Amino acid sequence: MHLERKDILKRMEYFHVPGISMAVIDKGQISWADGFGTLEAGKKKTVQSNSIFSACSISKFATSMLVLKLVEQEILDLDENINNKLISWKAPNNEFTQKKPVTLRSLLCHQSGIMDPDNSFGVLKSDDMLPSMVELLEGKSHFCLIPIEVMAEPWSEFHYSDAGYCIIQLVIEDVVKKPFHQVINEFIFEPLQMKNSTYTLKTNGESFSYGHYKSGKMVEEKYPIYPYPASSGLWTTPIDLAHLVIDFMGALKGESELGISVERAIEMITPHGGREWAGLGVFLYGSGNELEMTSLGWGVGFQCMLASLPHKQSAAVIMTNAELGKHQMEGIIGEIYEAVLIDRFI
Repeated sequence: MHLERKDILKRMEYFHVPGISMAVIDKGQISWADGFGTLEAGKKKTVQSNSIFSACSISKFATSMLVLKLVEQEILDLDENINNKLISWKAPNNEFTQKKPVTLRSLLCHQSGIMDPDNSFGVLKSDDMLPSMVELLEGKSHFCLIPIEVMAEPWSEFHYSDAGYCIIQLVIEDVVKKPFHQVINEFIFEPLQMKNSTYTLKTNGESFSYGHYKSGKMVEEKYPIYPYPASSGLWTTPIDLAHLVIDFMGALKGESELGISVERAIEMITPHGGREWAGLGVFLYGSGNELEMTSLGWGVGFQCMLASLPHKQSAAVIMTNAELGKHQMEGIIGEIYEAVLIDRFI
C-alpha cells in the first residue's frame, strides 16, 4: 500500500473523519485489511478490521447479488413483469407501462420509470414507527409521502431510485415468503461466512460505529437506520464486502461459491439501456480488461466505496464513519482509492 498509516491518520484529521476501515483484494484474495481511528469522535474505542459500518447504498450491490442467486435457482426471472410475482402490492399500470413492463432487470439498473418523490427515503427517527414495505410504497409513511408509481416508460430514462429497490425487496419477500434479511442471510451471508453483516441492528457499542457530520460531530441518530433494507439498510465490514466481491470475481471464472454463473456475472457488468455506466446494481467505467465496477454509499453520518477491477481480480472496499458533504472521490476515500487500487494495480 502506498499510503503509510501516519499519512492516513493525517488526512483523517484534515477531513474530520474519526474512523476508517478498509480491505484490499489482490489476485482474487484479501491481501490486506485494517482499521484506523475511532468508532466515535473523541473516544478511545478504536476501529478494528471487524468494526461494523453503515454500507448505505452499497446495500444495493448485495441485493443485486441476491437477485442473481435467486435467478440462477429459477426462483426469479430478470425479464418477467414484476406484477406476475408481486402479491402484497402491485406496480400500478398506466400509460407508461403499456408497451414495456417493469422488470427486475430495469429496477436493478434504475431504468424502470420508477422515481423517488422529493424529500423521501430518510433515516428512522427515535420516535418513528417502523413502516411495512407496502405502507412505504403506498405513500403511507413519512419516509415516502406519495404512492410509488411508474413515471416514465421503462428503459426510456435513468432515475436513481431507492423505491425501485424497495420493490425488488417486496418481490423477493412475496416469492420466498420470508423477510428480506432472512433470505439474504440464508442465500448470501451464511454461504460466504459474512458473519458481521446484518440488517437487524443490535448496537452494543462494541463493534458498531457511530455516524458523524463533516465537522466531526456525531449525528443525532448515532446509528442511522434506513427502514428499507434492500436499498440502504446493510451494516457490514469491508472484509465481509470483500468476500462478496471475491465471489463475484470468481463467478466470472466459473468459480462462484454462491453458484452464480459466468453468464449472470457478465450480465451484471454489461451496460444496460444504452447507458455505458449502468450495470445491474453497480456502475461501470472503462471497458475490456480495464473495466471498473463501483458501488457507492452515502448517507447520514457515513460514506463508503467499493471499487473493483474484476477482470484483474483486484478491488478495494473503504468505509468511513463521516459524511463529508462531497463526492467520495473528492475526499479521503478518493485519495485512498487512488493510492491503493489505481496506483497498485494499473
